[in-house]
Amino acid sequence: MTDHVSDHLGDTHDAGFEPADLPRMPFARGGPLEVPEMYRTLRTREPVTRVRTQAGDVAWLVSGYEEARQAFADRRLGRSAPTPEQAARFSSSVLIGGPIGDIATERAEHQWMRRMLAPAFSARRMTALGPRVQEFVDDLLDHMAGRPRPVDLREELSLPLPILVICELLGVPYDDRGHFRKLADTMTDLSAPERARAAMTELGRYTREIVVAKRAAPAGDVFSDLAAMDAPDEQIAAMAAGLLFAGHETTVNRIDYGVLLLLANPAQRDTLILDPSRLDATVEEILRVAAPGNHGMPRYAHEDVTIGGVTIRRGEAVLIATTAANRDERVFADPDRFDVARDPDTPHLAFGYAARYCIGASLARVELRAVFGTLFRRFPTLALAVPAEELTERGDSFTGGVTHLPVTW
Repeated sequence: MTDHVSDHLGDTHDAGFEPADLPRMPFARGGPLEVPEMYRTLRTREPVTRVRTQAGDVAWLVSGYEEARQAFADRRLGRSAPTPEQAARFSSSVLIGGPIGDIATERAEHQWMRRMLAPAFSARRMTALGPRVQEFVDDLLDHMAGRPRPVDLREELSLPLPILVICELLGVPYDDRGHFRKLADTMTDLSAPERARAAMTELGRYTREIVVAKRAAPAGDVFSDLAAMDAPDEQIAAMAAGLLFAGHETTVNRIDYGVLLLLANPAQRDTLILDPSRLDATVEEILRVAAPGNHGMPRYAHEDVTIGGVTIRRGEAVLIATTAANRDERVFADPDRFDVARDPDTPHLAFGYAARYCIGASLARVELRAVFGTLFRRFPTLALAVPAEELTERGDSFTGGVTHLPVTW
């Protein structure tokens, strides 16, 4: 199949040509710690090439590192589409399956949102949050130590920690965690788009109620900051819902996959245990290598744009595969090797790039440093309680991940 696909790659630049045998996403992979080999096959010939999406439409796949940076940095690519009713879809996801927003206002709204949220995720606020995050980690591991083994690390640490942190930061009642966690899970479901859309609406209603309450009784949290903004309630509620969802969902998987990577590479784990100065490099390598989801970052061309020498026409769909770009052999030596001593001078793209760099990156790093600076020091004999091949991936969720992570020590 690989050779067959490669034979056709050179023919896909013609904007009007859509061969029936375009590579179909999502691509198969050998296991949760791998990325699909098809990315490498495609990138070798054309780092920007046409594929058929999970929804059956045609889009441009960007799998190269430099090409992905170009795509992130080019303001002519956005989440809105010139003609949304005709735009290609990537999947059935209500969040990333198709275009969102208005092409006339997207850039201004994005800049406004980042400007409003910058103080909430400032280096000062993240530094101040660090000791509290460490307290959460220590308490969760204390509780885990008293549980009968094996334990599900996902339930004991990976899930509750980001939820505790986001509740603390945003000012969301921790007692509501079961409610909004269920909504977040449902929103990522690719198999039931109507239920996912209803959950998204409900999360917006929930955050609106909190924001309105914060307006009457503000506290020192992000939702209180949002409540003080001069903007319509619905706009603020949508922003708040996005923060609540994104602020914990992806970090859960980064913890799980960081643990899996370190357990699969015991020499790297031992390096971290013996040399705590490697912590920051370990976190960055986890972010580079971990690939819990098998999807990408969707974009649409607002006008003709050239990425990697390929002309993408106005209205065409683009999928930036950051997990593939982070394994680009033209940039990273032995890219599939997990190496906590890797030179950090070439930054990964796990958080995007340029104007599309994730505003919550500092928060995620604070959490990951607390986890991986503590977990294996506290449990140096931590091990999977089942063979890695028996772990079940969340195939119906666009954020991916595993359903359970049973461990013992």
